[in-house]
Amino acid sequence: MERKYELKDQIKGKGSCIGLDILPQDKNLAALSDFLRRPLIEKMSVPAYTPIPTTQLSPIPPPSSPPLPPPPPPPPSPLYALTKPTQPINPNLFLSNKKFAKHHLTLRQTNCKRTADPTVSWTSSIARHCRNGHLAEAAAEFARMRDSGVEPNHITFITLLSACADFPARSLWFGKSVHAYVRKLGLDTIDVKVGTAIVDLYSKCGCVGLARLSFDEICVKNKMSWNTMIDGYMRNGLIDDAINLFDEMPERDAVSYTALVGGFVKAGRFEQAMEWFQEMQLSGVEPDYVTIISVLSACANLGALGLGLWVHRFILNQEINHNVRINNSLIDLYSRCGCIEFARQVFDNMKIRSLVSWNSIIVGFAINGHAEEALEFFNSMKKEGFEPNGVSFTGALAACSHAGLVDEGLKLFHAMKRFHRISPRIEHYGCIVDLYSRAGRLEDGLDVVESMPVRPNEVVLGSLLAACRAHGNVRLAERLMNHLIELDPSSDSNYVLISNIYAAIGSWNGMNNVRKKMKDFGIQKKPGISSIEIDCCVHEFAAGDKSHVDTELIYAMLEHLGLELRTSGYVPESNVGDSCECD
Repeated sequence: MERKYELKDQIKGKGSCIGLDILPQDKNLAALSDFLRRPLIEKMSVPAYTPIPTTQLSPIPPPSSPPLPPPPPPPPSPLYALTKPTQPINPNLFLSNKKFAKHHLTLRQTNCKRTADPTVSWTSSIARHCRNGHLAEAAAEFARMRDSGVEPNHITFITLLSACADFPARSLWFGKSVHAYVRKLGLDTIDVKVGTAIVDLYSKCGCVGLARLSFDEICVKNKMSWNTMIDGYMRNGLIDDAINLFDEMPERDAVSYTALVGGFVKAGRFEQAMEWFQEMQLSGVEPDYVTIISVLSACANLGALGLGLWVHRFILNQEINHNVRINNSLIDLYSRCGCIEFARQVFDNMKIRSLVSWNSIIVGFAINGHAEEALEFFNSMKKEGFEPNGVSFTGALAACSHAGLVDEGLKLFHAMKRFHRISPRIEHYGCIVDLYSRAGRLEDGLDVVESMPVRPNEVVLGSLLAACRAHGNVRLAERLMNHLIELDPSSDSNYVLISNIYAAIGSWNGMNNVRKKMKDFGIQKKPGISSIEIDCCVHEFAAGDKSHVDTELIYAMLEHLGLELRTSGYVPESNVGDSCECD
């Protein structure tokens, strides 16, 4: 009972009987706020049944001599009365109840479709607004529904709560008001679907504590309730709580494991995602297509080509091998692992392609340096009737940047704004800056940075700074460095890059000044990390790290390669990255 009171108190707020103090002051929801102040059960004026008196004859006294007359026959049924119009009928039997008369006047009307339930009609109208994303209109419709005297059912509440969960940034207060109404009816505890919808609402709104309280209040939980709570923990970064709840779960299914695998992928913990996928395999639970998409994403981020090939083989033996989303993930996997021909094969074998499919293959060829093929796919996509979006133009602009097609890239950029009505985002401006930088037009790139309507990030400025190092433009690099320090003063990579620029031109004073700034800010150079996959096992290496089990063999091979390079006449570039390390 303590837990229930605590939840009720958090929903209603202080000094409120139905949680009206948490309602938003939105004019579209004013009707709902006013009506929720009324009692839960409206008094409806329903006319009471009053039979009309009929004149009855006095019974005939029985004869003095036997035999007695037979008893009167039972009154005819309504159907018998309808089929026998000549039978005397009491007219008040039907006229005293209009609803009864409406459905039983003729035999033909008894076969007609029943009158629609008003609750179903109102709920359908509310659901239509929710599907279109018009939450305010749905709330107003809900207010009109109650104002008309129609009581909502559990489906009405599930529809409203699910819509609130889809728009967590602007619907939490209305969702709490609906929860307060549901709480008065007791549906949040006795109806598992309503309770699960409340858990999902609070999880997506970041109120994990209220979500867990609502979860604990559900009398009889099903697997969807458990999975929703686990996903809520993973969504809000409470990984340990999610694992503990997973261990308490009486029965697990594919959704349970997918919640963990997908949560680890979104958190950037790809190794743990693969470990839980392996645990899923060992437990005998068959993965669904959502699980496979998360696993392929983890493989792509790890660069684990061997694991990706194994998953691809697993897909080919399942019924989901023609799933469009899975094939899109395979294209992304092979593109990021450098196997662009495998990506082309997957794309060519797709029976149905979406815009994401085209974007994946365009970006894949662009990042692998195949600019001409990327632009060919871009033009083929338009011929197939697909309207390019911002991602499509990002891939095409990146292809032009890698190929040095400055004029072609600028034409695409202007066409995107003028003909396709797509507002450029930060990644589009970054492609144009990179396009100028690779072509050596650093001043033009700086003009783009200074004139772009959005604030440049460190990626855009970093690409221009890298071009300054390649072209030895120290003056422009110093100007960019001031912007980078304002954006992220704790980033070590920019300091190391400007130090290398000073070292390349022999400006040791400039390099020492950079080292002094790093020491004043307490910045230390982070060691670089590289990884390689061998036999489906990913090995990571850091600069100067000797903790690997095969360290001796690795350094012996490194020395051999260095000797081969020096024999061939290779002279390493001046790099003072290590000298910038501050103790």
